Amino acid sequence: MKQLDQLADLMREKGLGRQQFLQLAGRTIAVGVVGGIGASCRTSQSSTRSQSTFYTSPDGVKVSSSSWETPPAKVPDKADEPIQLEEWKAKTEQESETPAPMLDDQRVGYAIVGLGHLSLDEILPAFGESKTSKVVALVSGSPEKMQKVAKQYGVKPENCYSYQNYDRLRDNKEVQVIYIVLPNSMHAEYTIRGAQAGKHILCEKPMATSAADCQAMIDACKKADRKLMVAYRIQYEPNNRMIRQLVQDKKFGTVKFIEAVNAQNSANPQHWRHIKALAGGGALPDIGLYCLNTVRYLLGEEPTEVFAWQYSTPGDARFREVEEFVSWQMKFPSGIYASCSTHYGVHESRRYRVHAERGWMEAAPAFSYNGIRVQTSHAEGKIEHTDQPKLAEKNQFATEMDHFSECILQNKQPFTPGEEGLQDQRIMEAIYQSAREGKPVKLTEIKQKDAFRGPRPKEG
Repeated sequence: MKQLDQLADLMREKGLGRQQFLQLAGRTIAVGVVGGIGASCRTSQSSTRSQSTFYTSPDGVKVSSSSWETPPAKVPDKADEPIQLEEWKAKTEQESETPAPMLDDQRVGYAIVGLGHLSLDEILPAFGESKTSKVVALVSGSPEKMQKVAKQYGVKPENCYSYQNYDRLRDNKEVQVIYIVLPNSMHAEYTIRGAQAGKHILCEKPMATSAADCQAMIDACKKADRKLMVAYRIQYEPNNRMIRQLVQDKKFGTVKFIEAVNAQNSANPQHWRHIKALAGGGALPDIGLYCLNTVRYLLGEEPTEVFAWQYSTPGDARFREVEEFVSWQMKFPSGIYASCSTHYGVHESRRYRVHAERGWMEAAPAFSYNGIRVQTSHAEGKIEHTDQPKLAEKNQFATEMDHFSECILQNKQPFTPGEEGLQDQRIMEAIYQSAREGKPVKLTEIKQKDAFRGPRPKEG
C-alpha cells in the first residue's frame, strides 16, 4: 500500500494519465507479489528440511513418505571421541551416551579362560558394549562347547586352547590380556602361568583361596612386568560410585554405621562352589565378599577388628564341606562399625544401607549385574526428604574390562590391583578364625586412605 501511495503522488506531480498510472502500478504490484512469494519460500525452506511425499513400490503399493535432509553432525577427527548429533532433549532429561568405540585393530585382545555361567551369561556378551576391549581367544576343557562359542563370537579356530596347551598363548600376539574365570582354587596357577606367558591378567574374585597364593600371584606379575587386576565390578559401577562420593563428601554428616547383606539360595551339591577344594569356602568368598569389599570401598578405610559367626544346616548335602551362613562385624579406625551377613540357603536378597548423622544412603538391590537402585533419606529441620536418584545403567563387565584395557594402553595402575584382592583375603581369613574361636580377631591397622587401590578411574 505504501508503494501505491507513492505512485499516486508521482501521478499528480508529473501529470500522468490514468492508463499510464495503471501500467506502472501493475508492474510494481507484480514485483511486490513475486518478491513476497520468494521471501515466503525462503522462510518455508529454512524452517523445515522435509516435505510430505508418496512412495510407490514396484508392485504398485502406494504409501506415505517424506523427503529428509540429514541434520548437521559434528564429526571429531579422533576415533575415540563420539559423533555429536543435533540436540533434541531438554537438559533436564537423561540421554543415552553416544558410544565411541575404538577401531577394532586398536582394541586390547582378551583370552577368556573358563566357559562357565559367568563367561557365557555375562562376560562374552559384554564385549558387544565394550569400547576398548575385544575377545580374540578362548580356553576351555570342553572342545565341543568351545567350538560353538568360538563360532558365536567370531573367535578363530587357531585361537582356541585347552588347559594343557594354555602356555602356548605366549605365541599369540593378538592376546594382550588373560581373563581368569575359573574355580577359585585355580586362579593362582593360571594367573602365574599367564604372567609367565607375557600376558596381563584380569582375575575374577575372590582372587585366590589363601593370602599366600594371592601374594604369589602379585609377585609373579611384578616379576614378568605384567599388570594384575581383580574384577571388582562394583567399584566401577556408577550407582555405587555415587554413594561412595556422598559418603566421602559427608553429604548427610559423618557416617556411623553400615549394614550389608548378600544372600541367595544355592542348588546342586555337586557344583564346584560346594566343594571346598575348588571354592575355598562357601557363601563368604563367593557372595559375602561383595559386602566386605563394598564397605571398604565406600569408606576408603581398612577394618582393625572383626567378630564373626557361621552356621550350616545339619544334613544338608550342599553344606557338607562349605558354610551356609556367615555373619560378621567390622570395626574401623574412624569409629564406624559395619554389620554384614551372607547366606547360601535363603531367597535372594542383596542390599546395603549407610547410616549417617542426618540421613542414610541405600542400594537395593546392591550387588546385582544390573538393575541396581539407590535411595537416600535425610532430614532438613522437621522435614524428611526421600529421594531415588537414577543414573543411566552401564554394563558392569564392559566397564571394568575397558578400565583395564585403558590401563594397558596408557600404562597406568588398575584401580583394583592384586593388593586389593590380597587385603580382602586376609580379612576373610580373620573372619573364619573369629567364627572358629568365638572371639574378635584384631587386624593390622592401616591408616592410609584407599591404601590398596590405584588411581581413580575416569568418570563416565
